[in-house]
Amino acid sequence: MADSAVKIKKSRHRFNKNIYGYIFTAPFIIGFLLFSLYPLLYTFYLSITDMTMMKKSYEIVGLDNFTKLFSDKFFIQALKNTWKIWLLNFIPQIGIAMLLAVWFTSQRLKIKLVGFWRTIYYLPNLLMPATIAILFFNLFSLYGPVNQFTVRAGILNEAIDFFRSNGWTQSILIFVQWWMWFGATLIILMAGMTSISATYYEAAMVDGANAWQMFRKITLPLLKPVLVYTLVTSLVGGMQMFDIPYMLTDGRGSPNGSIMTLNVLMYMKFSSNKGHIGAAASVGVMIFIITCTASLLVFKVLQERRDANPKKVIKRTVREGKHELCS
Repeated sequence: MADSAVKIKKSRHRFNKNIYGYIFTAPFIIGFLLFSLYPLLYTFYLSITDMTMMKKSYEIVGLDNFTKLFSDKFFIQALKNTWKIWLLNFIPQIGIAMLLAVWFTSQRLKIKLVGFWRTIYYLPNLLMPATIAILFFNLFSLYGPVNQFTVRAGILNEAIDFFRSNGWTQSILIFVQWWMWFGATLIILMAGMTSISATYYEAAMVDGANAWQMFRKITLPLLKPVLVYTLVTSLVGGMQMFDIPYMLTDGRGSPNGSIMTLNVLMYMKFSSNKGHIGAAASVGVMIFIITCTASLLVFKVLQERRDANPKKVIKRTVREGKHELCS
């Protein structure tokens, strides 16, 4: 009886402790259900209807919206633009951020004022996207500072109307996206590199490894979880590009739809004369499916090898790297 009473008391005490966990997590769970899960499910429902802003009644049309979507040249163009703009800003973003992160965390170089440079690179991320779009629109307008400087300096014979050229407009948008998110990527990579124990590098240096070999055989394998996180979060943000492509020109991805992304197309369908809510929701569902599919592929390709003991994974990685260095 005494033992059973003690067990009941312990279980009640454990239950009382669990209550605090439920209380602290309740705001997030309630917020997620109300503001994330419900809108997501409702968007899926809207995508199979012909709902518009101009009529009260609507009907369920099944997959008609998706059938029309794949035969819509604007959707195909927006899909290509979204991937192109994201890839062309992410590849140099991760490359340059990786290079600077290696330099800033290197014990050989010992670069000074690392905190200062890190702050400078991160500052554009603190600005509002709408403000940045207006800033670059004014800089590269026909009578803007860029044209005035280049013409007066003799670099160009005449001013260029940048926002009437598909190539120039895309290039400016790609640069802005890179410039905004490059600093955040740099900080994440530096945090990942500083968490790697210095003993691995010391052992590799004793074995005669050079900087490139240590980076390829030690830094990259141990940095894989951080790279997966960076790639997936950048992918999610890239598929949802809206503010800057919308604000940079006329809100329709001009010129010739060169910067019309999937989110811009979704807003165009919603804000049209008839307000095609169902068609706009189908674009949102496609963005969700594309993002989830691409993210799963990233996890599948870059996933860590399973091991019962995480320390064994690290030791095996370093051991394999040392073996190749010595051979």
